[in-house]
Amino acid sequence: MKSASELKGEENLFKRHLGWVQLTAIGIGSIIGAGIFVITGKAAADYAGPSIVISFLIAALVCLFTGLCYAELSSLIPVAGGSYTYSYVSMGEFPAWLMGWSLTAQYLISASTVSVGWSGYFVSILKDFGIVLLPSLSGAPIVYDAAQGWGWSGTVLNVPAMCLVALVGVMISIGIKAAAHFNHVMVFIKLTTITLFILLGTMYIQPSNWTPFIPENTGVFGQFGFSGILRASGLVFFAYIGFDTVSTLAQEATNPQRDLPRGILGSLLISTIAYIVTALVLTGVVSYTLLGVPDPMTVALNAMGPKMFWFSLVVKAAILAGLTSVVLVQLLGQTRIFYAISKDGLIPKKFSHIHRWTKTPLFACAITISLSMFAAGLFPINVLGELVSIMTLFIFTIVCLGVWILRITHPEYKRGFKVPFVPWTPLAGMVACIAQMSFLPLSTWVQWLSWLFLGLILYFTYGIRHSKLRKGE
Repeated sequence: MKSASELKGEENLFKRHLGWVQLTAIGIGSIIGAGIFVITGKAAADYAGPSIVISFLIAALVCLFTGLCYAELSSLIPVAGGSYTYSYVSMGEFPAWLMGWSLTAQYLISASTVSVGWSGYFVSILKDFGIVLLPSLSGAPIVYDAAQGWGWSGTVLNVPAMCLVALVGVMISIGIKAAAHFNHVMVFIKLTTITLFILLGTMYIQPSNWTPFIPENTGVFGQFGFSGILRASGLVFFAYIGFDTVSTLAQEATNPQRDLPRGILGSLLISTIAYIVTALVLTGVVSYTLLGVPDPMTVALNAMGPKMFWFSLVVKAAILAGLTSVVLVQLLGQTRIFYAISKDGLIPKKFSHIHRWTKTPLFACAITISLSMFAAGLFPINVLGELVSIMTLFIFTIVCLGVWILRITHPEYKRGFKVPFVPWTPLAGMVACIAQMSFLPLSTWVQWLSWLFLGLILYFTYGIRHSKLRKGE
């Protein structure tokens, strides 16, 4: 098992460009995206109604516990790899592999999910100008329904989603500095758009749309009522994914012990406020029953009347920019996960090779882009979103456990930030994450366990034979 001091002493091949403001912006860029622009409408229409606000609060509370744990571990172990590296230090190689394999699915599928949401808004804005894309080239060919199971939709590929992944992939391959500057612009546009939507939307709120605030349960668990709020919290948990991405950029931070905790907690706080207020306005402007579409904000803007047409175009364009920044950050985080796992010998060395000109892991970028394009082109947003949520909840559970273990096994390690009330805070985070996992559909559990099983096959056929730890390197 590696110690924190050994990891800190490893050679850093990345350039340190990122301060706490940039890290906070990257966190916001990753968090605020498909969750607020896409998933909110789906969760309100299918599960919670206007009480989606309560679902956001529950998910935010879980993220607070986990965010504190990430802040401590990022200040203690400020190297690339994030949750994967934290697990390696606290629990050893095999748990770290399970963590890294889960992170791979989280980042890849999260980027794909957001790309599918981006595609929905892109198709909508083209329609505003009289341009209609062929449905067969802008939808998911593979679909899932709880009653009928898996099936084919008749479409070929979601081409806009795949093109977005490819374009963003080129950007992260060029270098972190260029990607960070692009992200700053996108975050500014995104926050400005959300602010304008809230300010204008408040004038069109109809309180009757909030009644009943908690719709009566249909008789099926998870369809409205209190159980619907809990199921929706498991789905909108996807909306908070991103603050953990900050931890993967430790070796590109100028002062990681100080700046990583600030970036993680700051981005989480700002995003939570934005989510709650936007959800209130969205469900106040139109009935929640109309929001189960890929572009729910478009529905709300259309309800404000034809005089909002040009503002609607501006908002849609800004949403496209905002979703683009999320895809960028998720793909960027995944390349760093591949880098860290490869440095330990669990996947081929090519994944950790840094190009001498771009200072980026180009091979890892190419594989990341290819896999994410594959998922974005084939699967619908609800399947991708729920799978990302369960992966993330599992990852957060292990991170909370890691803080507890390291406090017991290595209390002497210097920590730039300490979680208060240990072990109760990490324990609360673990219980909350597991509880939210239990409210996700059975099909999502099957997909997650299938992914873990594939990871076990790879570990015992390749990783365990090439592990640097087992070779004594």
